[in-house]
Amino acid sequence: MMGITTKPWDIQDYLTVHDDMVAYLDAAFEDGDVDLIVAAIGDVARARGMSELARETGLTREGLSKSLKQGGNPRLRTLLPVLKVLGLKVQVVPAKTIENEAA
Repeated sequence: MMGITTKPWDIQDYLTVHDDMVAYLDAAFEDGDVDLIVAAIGDVARARGMSELARETGLTREGLSKSLKQGGNPRLRTLLPVLKVLGLKVQVVPAKTIENEAA
């Protein structure tokens, strides 16, 4: 009898295209769970390459890894440069439209 060979599943293997990274992060932000958002940004950062990201942001690799791991608590001073290097930006939009508020 032949055994089944499995390979650990890793989201980073699927975050190879910028649009996929954006969709992944968008879903995390839509959920609204802070830990999930931080973990998702960390996943995208690792998929992009943590060492390269550290070099491009001027932040340390160790600091990035610690801040962007599940349960991490990154500061805005960390997140904004990371998102910029990833080709992303934070944008504030109304949670609901003015028409919905009047109804």
